[in-house]
Amino acid sequence: MLEKTRGIVLKVTDYSESSVVVQVFTEKFGLQSYLINGVKKAKAKIRLNMLQPLHLLHMVVYHKPNGNIQRVSELRNEPVFQEIPYNIIKSSLVLFLNEVLYRSIRHHYDDERLFEYLFNAIEFLDRTESGLANFHLYFLVQLTKYLGFYPDRSYEETSEFFDLKDGVFSNLHPPHSFILSGSQAKHFADLLATRFEVLDKLKMPPRERKHLLEKILMYFQLHIEGFPEIKSHLILEEILS
Repeated sequence: MLEKTRGIVLKVTDYSESSVVVQVFTEKFGLQSYLINGVKKAKAKIRLNMLQPLHLLHMVVYHKPNGNIQRVSELRNEPVFQEIPYNIIKSSLVLFLNEVLYRSIRHHYDDERLFEYLFNAIEFLDRTESGLANFHLYFLVQLTKYLGFYPDRSYEETSEFFDLKDGVFSNLHPPHSFILSGSQAKHFADLLATRFEVLDKLKMPPRERKHLLEKILMYFQLHIEGFPEIKSHLILEEILS
């Protein structure tokens, strides 16, 4: 059956000399794999550069509810990125966030709240010129809201610690080492309280930002089974420093 849906590109895998399988997080069907033929040919209707990481799509697809690999009838980039492919900071942010999303999103059913968050955040990244140094931190913290382990903020204003394992702010040192404390706990609370539009107001030394990112990735490892060690943030940190 032909269906229309929006999508977000997560991964492209070679299938044959001129064809690929694209994993797309779709608005209607969740995570799906699509076989696209001829993308490497000179006169391809759907070209490989349309399928770059986190590119936003409008698609017409042949959807089979129990199919492992689906097929695409029509595909276009909408909106077309104006900055992300040409701005080294934005393109590096996208590569890092794409890796995290690929390792985090596994459900093959619709999740419109998560999709709307991702679609709007990526579109905002393409448009904005400020707050880029903090964008990925805030993006990841907000992502936990849709993945089911958003921090409990009940005591954030009066607590000295954030327990990464239990996802709560606390005045008592947890009986393990998975914590944020001191300035890291404060920066984390500040992240939770801000918005994309004012990320440039959040002041954080590069070294603090680096350590906070490492702890946020640890938070993902503690709450997503099988979440691996992420490497792409190392390149990102060099570009942002």
